[in-house]
Amino acid sequence: MSNENTFIAERQRLGDKKIVPTEADIQNFMGYIGWQQLMDFEEMLRGRYNLNREIKFPFGKNYGWGFRYTHGKTLLLYTFFEEGGFCATITINDKGAMTVEGFLTEMSQEMQQMWHDRYPCDVAGCWIHHSIKSDSQLDEFVRFVEAKIKPKK
Repeated sequence: MSNENTFIAERQRLGDKKIVPTEADIQNFMGYIGWQQLMDFEEMLRGRYNLNREIKFPFGKNYGWGFRYTHGKTLLLYTFFEEGGFCATITINDKGAMTVEGFLTEMSQEMQQMWHDRYPCDVAGCWIHHSIKSDSQLDEFVRFVEAKIKPKK
């Protein structure tokens, strides 16, 4: 696991807390492909959960504006708007970490490395921050969400 305690975004983010971005602002900032990937990811989540989405500025300027996704009252994850894409941020508890370990060898090298570099919490649990770079990573990241909260649909 990584010993790095400071989160540093890979790409520029919407970091001005005083200006709540509109959906049009977000789309323009992310670009067509980034926005479409986020909407595809969201649709994948909707197919598995009773998904709620709200815009938030939860952790400060390094994270910036993003969507908070919940299933009922249960937090699934955050997605943060990045120039040209988005970053998915999720916490996975010890039980979920055991689930991830069970399917990790089926994941791409990049996702395996992301898991290896996770920020620890609990015994085996963690925080994961991953900037989605391709459509193939959407399916893989959904598996991490499913390890956290089993799909209800």
